[in-house]
Amino acid sequence: MTSVHLLLRRYGPLALLALALISSPGCGGGDAEPAAQAGSPAGGGGRPQRELPPAPVAVTEVTMGPIASYYGATASLEAVTLVEVLARVDGVVGRLRAEEGDRVKADATLLVIDNPAVAYRLEQAAARTAQLGAAFRRLEQMRAEDLASDEELETARANYDDARAAEGLQRLDQEYTSVAAPFAGVVTERLVDPGQTVSVGTPLFRLADVTPLRARVHVPSREFRQLELAQPVELVLDSDGRVLVGTIALISPVIDPATGTIKVTVELPDYPVGTRPGDFAEVRIVTEQRPEAVLVPRVAVVTEKGESVVFVAQPGEDGQDLTAGRRLVEVGFTDRDMAQILSGVSVGERVVTKGQRSLKPGQPLRVLEGPGAESAAPDNGQRQGA
Repeated sequence: MTSVHLLLRRYGPLALLALALISSPGCGGGDAEPAAQAGSPAGGGGRPQRELPPAPVAVTEVTMGPIASYYGATASLEAVTLVEVLARVDGVVGRLRAEEGDRVKADATLLVIDNPAVAYRLEQAAARTAQLGAAFRRLEQMRAEDLASDEELETARANYDDARAAEGLQRLDQEYTSVAAPFAGVVTERLVDPGQTVSVGTPLFRLADVTPLRARVHVPSREFRQLELAQPVELVLDSDGRVLVGTIALISPVIDPATGTIKVTVELPDYPVGTRPGDFAEVRIVTEQRPEAVLVPRVAVVTEKGESVVFVAQPGEDGQDLTAGRRLVEVGFTDRDMAQILSGVSVGERVVTKGQRSLKPGQPLRVLEGPGAESAAPDNGQRQGA
């Protein structure tokens, strides 16, 4: 009989209670170590949190200044006038005087159409005009001497006028062999080649008047009272991000009932070389201005879980070292560079503009750019005390 059985026979329930206490957790044996660890840093007390290193940041001061709200829309730049130059006489394309991309003046020759028959017909018409003109003048003299009737004189006058008109038409054909630009502009496309046979109405060139360029946008009618002729407008080119300034040239007098919008035409009188019709641009029309607004750089505002947040450089507990302060802010108007802050920061405070996305509240800061930036230590290539 084992010792356990002897204990049970001699002590009964007391022996069972002793066995239960021995086998319970924390009462000895291999379970003593976890109990001892409960008060260790890894158990409940926790290891002291390691201090975060200073974060290198750039800061700028909160300022007061003007800002505006904009209505933005995308539009393509258009030439004021875009036409096809057509042939007005039959013939063969001869000398080219202009090419695609050339800027030409009004009445400048674009090409010459060869048609020798036009010159011969002009000579023939001129000869007939001279002949009938001489006959008319003789009859005028004879009528003055009462040697010809009024009817004969009127017939001679009519024949002479008809001949002069025919000569004028032939002279026009002669002029049309030299194809001229109808206005000053840019040749956007050449549609024929030298040696090609053309007839009246054949397209020869496409010509655009690109001074000024225009953009047409449709503005909601609720913004109509904010629009004025000659009002400045910003245009941001999609191709390279350049910002150009135009003005409102036309405002439609009617509202489109289908869309509730008003067509606004913006003119761009001056623009850099390389800006072309067809370029896309973001058109930004000012709808409201606020002359005195609390402003921070737009990059200083970050979005965290749907909230707008800025980090400010504020004194730490020692009153000297700077630490990061997280502020919830309410944002008003924004433009390309700045954001209006309605609440959350004050003028003169310093907000973090670089390095803020990885910051933790209370983290020490090392200002490398902006007001209060640390100056770089001089480096003369020698160690101190050498």
